[in-house]
Amino acid sequence: MAIFLTSESRIIIQGITGSEGRRHGARMIAAGTKVVGGTNPRKAGESVELSGASVPVFGTVAEAMAATGADVSVVFVPAGGTKDAVIEAVDARIPLVIVITEGIPVHDTAAFWAYACAHGNATRIVGPNCPGVASPGKSNAGIIPADISSEGRIGLVSKSGTLTYQMMYELRDIGFSTAVGIGGDPLSGRRTSTACERSPKIRRLTRS
Repeated sequence: MAIFLTSESRIIIQGITGSEGRRHGARMIAAGTKVVGGTNPRKAGESVELSGASVPVFGTVAEAMAATGADVSVVFVPAGGTKDAVIEAVDARIPLVIVITEGIPVHDTAAFWAYACAHGNATRIVGPNCPGVASPGKSNAGIIPADISSEGRIGLVSKSGTLTYQMMYELRDIGFSTAVGIGGDPLSGRRTSTACERSPKIRRLTRS
């Protein structure tokens, strides 16, 4: 059974008008992901064309949630603005934020993680510097290739993006329920232990 991300997940992209947001947003839609909107306060009211779909751009996460029913945000905002982007998502109380951006100062990560904790942990944070979350056959939020594995029963939590891809590919004939890339930064919103402890349905792959 998939965790965090299912076929019903409705996803927005913070930074959807940037090159990375556009490129990976198009890949996510091509994989069947329900990308329902994006944010850029300077381009609110516009739309972007991704994989043949017209995706609306909103000024804030709260506005996007109100208009689309989004419950997941994927952050492709440049490192200098990521702290504010995550805090905005926490203020909107979106259930899940996946922070793809790398190169974020550790102090900024500590600040937005502490902010989320102070506001009751209503928003689960995955990342930063992570490949995202993928539930093959259901949804794909981030930069994990959608065609390297099949749907199955294995759950994977990993700090390494490259090793996530390799594990999913090597075990593609068995398949995965969900792969969660938590990121390799010194501080991350979701550690390996908490990702598994709070999600009893996931099976951990450990060394023998």
